[in-house]
Amino acid sequence: MNYRDLLVQLDDSEAARQRFEIALRIARQFGAHLVGLDIAPISDAHTFSAIPGAAGLYAEVIRQGEQRRGALRELFDARCRHAEISGQFLCRDASDRRSIARQARVADLIIAGQTNPNAPETYIHDHIGEQLMLTAGRPVLFLPYTGVFPSVGSRILIAWDGGREATRAVHDALPFISRAQQNIIVTVHGPADEPLGARIPCADIALTLARHDAVVEVLELEGATGEHVGSVLQSCAQGRGCDLIVMGGYGHARWHEAVWGGVTRTLLQSMAVPVLMSN
Repeated sequence: MNYRDLLVQLDDSEAARQRFEIALRIARQFGAHLVGLDIAPISDAHTFSAIPGAAGLYAEVIRQGEQRRGALRELFDARCRHAEISGQFLCRDASDRRSIARQARVADLIIAGQTNPNAPETYIHDHIGEQLMLTAGRPVLFLPYTGVFPSVGSRILIAWDGGREATRAVHDALPFISRAQQNIIVTVHGPADEPLGARIPCADIALTLARHDAVVEVLELEGATGEHVGSVLQSCAQGRGCDLIVMGGYGHARWHEAVWGGVTRTLLQSMAVPVLMSN
């Protein structure tokens, strides 16, 4: 099982450069086609109408946007040629959410960046990965905005609670899981756990993954009183040298706002290693 179509979120940030290089690496690993998606800021002429000299200012904004986009396209095409992979550069207006979601829905895997609150220049791209996880129906690989990741998917922590989102994430991540040196299936038990039999046990999903030739280990942890499950998972991943966390993305769209479950929110805000999520 392989990923054959990848979509990577592009922008001008330093984090996006590393994200692009990781996307190239994954595309080479799976022999995949790579789509680079640049989301352009909204440039509405009406926004400038009350400003003196608006016509000239608007023309300059458009010119700078086209110049930036052209440079990004040249970089994308050059790196794809150098990596000897099939690539396609696309640009979509930030206001055209339907078109962005439609493009994402035909990808096997979306590669996006964690929102960086300290990088205002990338505000237009903030939360795009989270939005696509809710609207595209495809798995999203989130890459932290800090850190260096020489490998992604060689040692995987699978956050398992037996729920629908978790099983979707596991099966969406099978191309990584079946090739990993080690997969650690982790369940964190707490006082509010569902009764035995309500969800799929770790041993059952471990057996399923073993049939896909995955190297699997099961680890059941007890969450300390007051300790957040998301923090437990991150500590475990770092302690075991994992370079990828696979987990269900618990959330739903409410009007124009995404409402996330506690563990999902914790990982999205404070991830230290790449995280693959499915909703």
